[in-house]
Amino acid sequence: MDYIYLDYAASAPLRPEARDAWLSYHELPCSVANPNSLHTLGREAARKLDGARATLARCLDCGFRPSEMLLTSGGTESNNLAVLGMTEGARRRDRSRSRVVLSAIEHDSVLDVASLLRGRGFEVELARPGRDGVVSPEEVRRAAGEHCALVSVMAANNETGVVQPTAGIVEAAHAAGALVHVDAVQAFGRIPVDARRADAISVAAHKIGGPLGVGALAMRTRCPFEAQSLGGGQELGRRPGTQDVAGAVAFAAAAELVCSNLGETRARVASLASHVYGRLCAEGTGIVPTTSVVVDEGRLPGMVSVMVPGLDSETLVLQLDARGFEVSAGSACSSGSLDPSHVLSAMGIPRDEALGSLRVSFDERVALSELDAFCDALLAVVGELR
Repeated sequence: MDYIYLDYAASAPLRPEARDAWLSYHELPCSVANPNSLHTLGREAARKLDGARATLARCLDCGFRPSEMLLTSGGTESNNLAVLGMTEGARRRDRSRSRVVLSAIEHDSVLDVASLLRGRGFEVELARPGRDGVVSPEEVRRAAGEHCALVSVMAANNETGVVQPTAGIVEAAHAAGALVHVDAVQAFGRIPVDARRADAISVAAHKIGGPLGVGALAMRTRCPFEAQSLGGGQELGRRPGTQDVAGAVAFAAAAELVCSNLGETRARVASLASHVYGRLCAEGTGIVPTTSVVVDEGRLPGMVSVMVPGLDSETLVLQLDARGFEVSAGSACSSGSLDPSHVLSAMGIPRDEALGSLRVSFDERVALSELDAFCDALLAVVGELR
C-alpha cells in the first residue's frame, strides 16, 4: 500500500539537500577525523563544524554567536540540558534562586524533568494556559514570583500548533530575575522565532527535514550553567563528547533551505491547513478544532489539531492507517496511552473530547490532493464509527 505521511511534527522526511550534504561530507578526507584533533584533518573537520554552527546561528536569527550553538543529539537532550544545567547554574550564582517555572503545555522532555528538579531541592510551578492554549506573560509573571531561577516555555505547542507570546514571556521572566529557556523545536524553520532576548533556545534537525539524532542548544556564553555530563571540553565544556560533524552539516543544509523561503512557504502551507480545517470542522461533521486560535499568525503552518468527541484517537489513527494515512494521536511522544493529552487537559478540555484528538502535520511537500484524500478518509471513518 502507498501511504500518505502526515506526521511531520513527529519527524519530517529527510530533504535531498540534507542527505546530499551528509553524503558529501563523508566523501572528504577529513570525514575520518575527530574535529577536536590538532592535526590537519582534525582542523579541517573543525572548520566544517564551525561552518555548520554559523549557518544555524544565522538561520535562528536570535543574536547567538556561532560558538554558542551547542551540538546535541536532538530536542530532548537540548531541553533536558537547558532546564537542568541552567537551574543549577542560576542557583550556584544566587543561592536564593530555588524556583522553576514550566508551562503546563510543555513537551515531556521538559515536564518530566520536574520530579528530578524537586529532588534537587527546587520548587516547580506550572504556568497554565487559557482555553485557547496560550500561556500569557501575566501568568508567567504570577508563577515566577520571587527567587525564580528559570522559566522554560515553548515557542509553539507541539500538539495544538498554537504560537506562544514568547517575547512577552521572556520579558516577564527577566523582570523577575529569572533565566529563560525557549523550546523552539517545533517552531524553528516554520515560523520566525521571536526570542532574541532568551538565554537559551532548543532546536532539532529532524523536524525540518534534517537527519534524526541531531539538535542544538543555543546558549549565551554569559549564561550560568552547570554541566550535566563529564569528560572532554567540547561545546565550551557544556556538552562533552565528540561531535557528529556530518549530522551538523546536514542540519545546517536543511535549515538554510527552509529559512531562506520561510515567508513564502509559511503562507502556502498555512493556506493548506486552513483548507483542511474548513473541510473537517464544517457543520455536521462532528469534528471540532482543539483551539479557537485559527488565524495563520496564531498557529504553526502545516499543523491541524482536531477532536472527535465520543471517539478515541487510537481507533481513529488505526482506521486511518488501514486506509493508508499516517497521522498522530496528539503528541507522538506519548502515543500508545489512552490517557487524554496533558496539553488538552491543561487547556480545560473535557476528557471525553480530549480522548478523540488527532494531530495532522505536513509541510510544502504535501499536495492539496493528498490532504483532500485524507479529509475524505477521516470523514468516512467518523461516519462509519458513529
